[in-house]
Amino acid sequence: MKSYIFHVIRVVVLSLVIAGIVLLLQAFFNPYWIHEKMNLIILFYFGLTLVSGLFTLYLLNINKENSVPILLGAGLIRLLASLMFFFLILWSGTENLLWFVANFFAIYLLYLLFDIYSFITNLRPHSK
Repeated sequence: MKSYIFHVIRVVVLSLVIAGIVLLLQAFFNPYWIHEKMNLIILFYFGLTLVSGLFTLYLLNINKENSVPILLGAGLIRLLASLMFFFLILWSGTENLLWFVANFFAIYLLYLLFDIYSFITNLRPHSK
């Protein structure tokens, strides 16, 4: 139970830091660089990271022997969900496509780095 709460706290803190960085960029630089759907992107990745991380922790607690397929499957699900969200937004017709793509993948990479870091620190106590 402690690992679930710790994961939720880390995802909330990460999302608040990213939202703060976005607000600072909008305040000090040209607000045109930040796409109008940036809040939706951050909210999507917050939910995706939270749900997939909790599900991964649950599956790892059930069966630690299958940790590699669980982690790879979670990464694949995150990638496919991100691509579906990306194409759904593009299909709905958004303006300023170049900045949307740049902002989307910047946020994707930040959350991906968080996932990789959390997986490495989660696997460290289980190594022999």
